[in-house]
Amino acid sequence: MKTPKTVVVTGASTGIGYAAAEAFIKRGCRVFGSVRKQADADRLNEAFGDQFTPLIFDVTDTDGIILGRKIVEQELQGSGLGCLVNNAGIAIGGPLQHIPIKELRRQFEVNVIGLIEVTQQFLPILGARDNHPTAPGKIINISSGAGKIATPFLGPYVGSKHALEGISHSLRRELQVYGIDVVIVGPGAVNTPIWDKAKDLPIYEGTAYSEATAMLQKFAIKSGKKGYPSEFLGEKIADIFFHPSPKVRYAYVPKRWERWIIPRILPSRLFDRILGKRMGLLK
Repeated sequence: MKTPKTVVVTGASTGIGYAAAEAFIKRGCRVFGSVRKQADADRLNEAFGDQFTPLIFDVTDTDGIILGRKIVEQELQGSGLGCLVNNAGIAIGGPLQHIPIKELRRQFEVNVIGLIEVTQQFLPILGARDNHPTAPGKIINISSGAGKIATPFLGPYVGSKHALEGISHSLRRELQVYGIDVVIVGPGAVNTPIWDKAKDLPIYEGTAYSEATAMLQKFAIKSGKKGYPSEFLGEKIADIFFHPSPKVRYAYVPKRWERWIIPRILPSRLFDRILGKRMGLLK
């Protein structure tokens, strides 16, 4: 049996999700992409044509997810799904001492709970059922460099991506019984529209962190704008789907030595001091 060339991509309206949908379509796949607005659904329909079907749901909306899954089942007409790309997510920053708990909950509801709920709904048509009609599919979970490296003032986002990484490893080991693979993609800086929103992040004026958060904000915007183009990540995600035996995790990080290798091999206390001095947290 062959794995069907059918893919669900969450968060497909812009950035990595849009680029992944485009890359899959170029390689002859049928793509279902989740968006939150009808205007985005119309725009993607026009851009991608008949090989694309929009699914309008937020990953925190149970009824919307279920409806999306039913649309995919109806369109596949009893066949299987080849791949689920869990890309939808948000990034909330701020010092953990001051971050509103409501915002912290929202971060995990979207990036962790929403991802699990979407996965649960689509697992049966990926092959987690008896008498599945096609070869089992893959799940590709989009993490971040933050899934391995904890940057100060990104604690909510870092925590959600650490959770995603651990959950992905557990899920992959559980799904061996069905032959469904789970792969993590952990990009560093990617030039997407998310950086246009970063300038509006709070810098917690009047706290001990105001200067450091302002510094991080400027650095994040600058490095993000110089990151990999989203099209690069889209192609890499499609490569993973078509690879017969992919690695369990891929790290695509610009300035790899400086931003990926060194931070992970330095002793944690030493890296703490380097970051502390660089951001003015240590005198």
